[in-house]
Amino acid sequence: MAGGKEIRTKIKSVKNTQKITRAMEMVATSKMRKAQERMRAARPYGEKIRAVASHLSQAFVDYPHPYLQKRDSVKRVGLIVVTSDKGLCGGLNTNALRLAVNKMKEYSQNGAEIAVTTIGNKGFSFMGRNGAQVISSAVGLGDTPHLEALVGPIKVMVDAYIAGEVDEVQLVYTKFINTMKQEPTVEQLLPLSGEDFKGPDHDYNWEYLFEPDAKTVIDDLMSRYIEALIYQAVAENMASEQAARMVAMKAATDNADKVIGNLQLLYNKTRQAAITKELSEIVSGAAAV
Repeated sequence: MAGGKEIRTKIKSVKNTQKITRAMEMVATSKMRKAQERMRAARPYGEKIRAVASHLSQAFVDYPHPYLQKRDSVKRVGLIVVTSDKGLCGGLNTNALRLAVNKMKEYSQNGAEIAVTTIGNKGFSFMGRNGAQVISSAVGLGDTPHLEALVGPIKVMVDAYIAGEVDEVQLVYTKFINTMKQEPTVEQLLPLSGEDFKGPDHDYNWEYLFEPDAKTVIDDLMSRYIEALIYQAVAENMASEQAARMVAMKAATDNADKVIGNLQLLYNKTRQAAITKELSEIVSGAAAV
């Protein structure tokens, strides 16, 4: 059985760790509110521009933009994986990366090659360790997503799609459902398909009038479309990260309470055993005299 001093040292160590986890929980709670506000503010714009761009893919347009053209065969796939820069957020990154790996295996079985763009240090490290072909990356984004930090890495993947080096682009990120639930999601970014937006009341083609001309409007719209969806995915992932970290640190703090209770009980038993032993020695010495 461990000595009393050793047990007291363990109790002190667990209490110090508990202070850290409690502080991290409070910080994550504060950051989560701000991340949720950014995410909710960007979500309507992202959904609307996706709907407009999807409707455009069903319209009769003289200028066929590359983003709207489906390839005859998919020989090479681009995968954009959004993760966090830091850990201690439960299974958030593990679940997203597992989904990405399953998607990569699915394409590999069909004979397609995979090119990866990572956003977040965890995804970059994971793909590097597993030998994936990472063509661009963005790390160190901080607590607030900045579009200028995302445009460069994403442009590498988009340029590869326009050049015909990539036939399809998929986006993997963690979607924020609520504080207790975050769902890893995969969406097709390119080519844009309007099938998901067709409903029973919207089974028709769209017609648009372009000013000044179709090419200028569509090129600008498609650029905004990519930027909006990537920004929204990163904002969703950051909100999910803070929520997952808050829950994980709350669980760690609660577990520390249980560990401290068990150690305190063990310490009391050890101390009582030592006292009983000393009393027995005293009584035995007195009886011998």
